[in-house]
Amino acid sequence: MDLHAELWLKNPWNLREAERPRLAALLRQHLPIVKAYLLKESFRDFWSHRVRNTARRFLEHWFWMATHSRIKPLRDFAWLVRRHQDGILAWTGLRISNGALEGMNTKIQAVARRAFGFRTSSHFKLAIYHCCAGLPLPS
Repeated sequence: MDLHAELWLKNPWNLREAERPRLAALLRQHLPIVKAYLLKESFRDFWSHRVRNTARRFLEHWFWMATHSRIKPLRDFAWLVRRHQDGILAWTGLRISNGALEGMNTKIQAVARRAFGFRTSSHFKLAIYHCCAGLPLPS
């Protein structure tokens, strides 16, 4: 593993004081990982856009840079973003995420795995209510 992997993965604002000059020195090198890091960091700017058209222009420009970077994982991610662009652009107007829903769905799947084969659907629903609402289990 890369000796500097932790620097590439950290958010810039989470770097310790001793890590900042190390990252700055790495960024001065002309390596593919530097290009990938800069594109990764520039993608963060998308989330500050509030107007759909400017967000779309940003994504188009970022997509062009990523697909011309000659870095396959970055190109693959850029195409993933392109395929889901409409849903991603919805963020600019809605400012909501389905993260809570996904978390609840994961809990429900865990309930189903733990108690494979409920006798009735009402028992399954009851188990979901107990798990997701934090209700105490009956003794």
